[in-house]
Amino acid sequence: MANVPHATDSTPSEDLPFAAGPLRGLAKLTLALAAVALVLLALVEAWQVFTRYVLDAPAGWTEPVAVLLLKIALLAGAAVGVRNETHFRFALGMQAASPAWRRRLRATALLAAGAIGVVFAGWGASLMIAAWPVKAAGADLSSGLYYLPFVVGGALFALFALERVLFDSAH
Repeated sequence: MANVPHATDSTPSEDLPFAAGPLRGLAKLTLALAAVALVLLALVEAWQVFTRYVLDAPAGWTEPVAVLLLKIALLAGAAVGVRNETHFRFALGMQAASPAWRRRLRATALLAAGAIGVVFAGWGASLMIAAWPVKAAGADLSSGLYYLPFVVGGALFALFALERVLFDSAH
C-alpha cells in the first residue's frame, strides 16, 4: 500500500489527537462530548426501533432528539479535527511546498477553518435566536436548540484554529 500523507507529516504536532497547547484539556472534553453524543444517539435510535417495531407505539421524541445529538457529535468532532489539523485540506500541496511555504499554507488553512467557524457561530446564533420561541415538532424542545451546536462548534473551530496558529508559531 502506498505511503499516504497524514496530518502528522506536515505538522509539528506528533502527539495527535491531543497535541500540546493551552486548549488540550478543552479538546479532550470536546471529543468526550462528541463520544457521549454518539452513544446517546445509538441508544435513542435503538429505542426508536424498539418502540416502533416491537411495541407498535413509536415514540415521537426520538427523531428530534436524534437529530440534535447528531449535530452535537458532528460539530464537536469536527472542532477537534480542526485542532488536530485533520480537517479537509490539500495535503499533497503541503508536501510539495518548501518548509517556509508549508508553514504559510498551514496557517492559511487553519485561519480559513477558523473563519468558517466564525461564520457557523454567527449565523447559528442568528438562527438560534430567531427560532427559539418555536417549539420543535415531536419533542418538548425549542427549535432554536437545534442551532446551538453550530454556535458552540463554530466558536470551537475558531478557537482551536487560532490556538494552533499562535501556539505552533511560538514553538
